[in-house]
Amino acid sequence: MNDFHLPPYARTMGMAVDHVEDGAPVIAMDFAERVQGRPGFLHGGAIGGLLEMAAHAALRAELDRQGSDSRIKPVNISIEYLRGGVQERTFARGEVIRAGRRVANVRVEAWQGDRGKLVASSWMNFLLAPPKA
Repeated sequence: MNDFHLPPYARTMGMAVDHVEDGAPVIAMDFAERVQGRPGFLHGGAIGGLLEMAAHAALRAELDRQGSDSRIKPVNISIEYLRGGVQERTFARGEVIRAGRRVANVRVEAWQGDRGKLVASSWMNFLLAPPKA
């Protein structure tokens, strides 16, 4: 469906690109035992992984549009867990707020069903490094 490559971790967790919105991929993750925390709810680590994959995918898409082949190195992530994720498909989309020569900042939101009721949101900062020679 798309040209976005997700790493093995994302595929193992059941994540896939659902669609592209304003140039950024929307990553979806179906509820399954592998992402369950307490019975009937998503594990916080699975939500965090989904947020990280969406941030990375959004930044890679933006850098590709700019014609940059910079390597992306995560520096930090700050996650706000806003409500419990339940037994339904979860979506996440990143928005690149800034992509300079050395640093990038990405805002990510995750939701289920109603996009106005977020499950979690995050800020992620990346170091942009020159491609390997």
